[in-house]
Amino acid sequence: MTWSSLPSRDLAPDELLALVDELAARPRLWRDHVAFADDERHYVSLRRDDHVDVWVLCWTPENDTGWHDHDVSAGAVRVVRGALVESAPRIGGRPAERIVTAGTSFAFGPDHIHRLSGHERRSVSLHAYSPPLWHLGQYAIDADGVMRRRSVSYADELRPAEALA
Repeated sequence: MTWSSLPSRDLAPDELLALVDELAARPRLWRDHVAFADDERHYVSLRRDDHVDVWVLCWTPENDTGWHDHDVSAGAVRVVRGALVESAPRIGGRPAERIVTAGTSFAFGPDHIHRLSGHERRSVSLHAYSPPLWHLGQYAIDADGVMRRRSVSYADELRPAEALA
């Protein structure tokens, strides 16, 4: 899978993984978009067509997506600088957490629910989704302790969702 010769079809998670890995090796395509802010995560769309959506995201430890899914899209992430924390919800226990360091990639299907946050200052990651993101599911706990999903636009910055009333 290469940046310059993507097929005219949706990509599988392993193909998205190959795409972000190949893109990581070509920093001239994304490094000019790198910028950081503690109050909001900086992100730039690198490509969006009928089959794939590719982003560069910049992180500080204050940046946190909150719990979310990617609706019908599969995805892949490559950390190219610094490190991120990926958390997965666990019923009846603390979330499963792992540190994803520079040079590490992972892929997932549309059923994946997670939360990402910056582990190190000035971390950078590349993300690819297929089909392209239109909606994401954002999760929050209501006043009775029940988890609820709210559909949000792909263009909205993901942050920890406020408790739902």
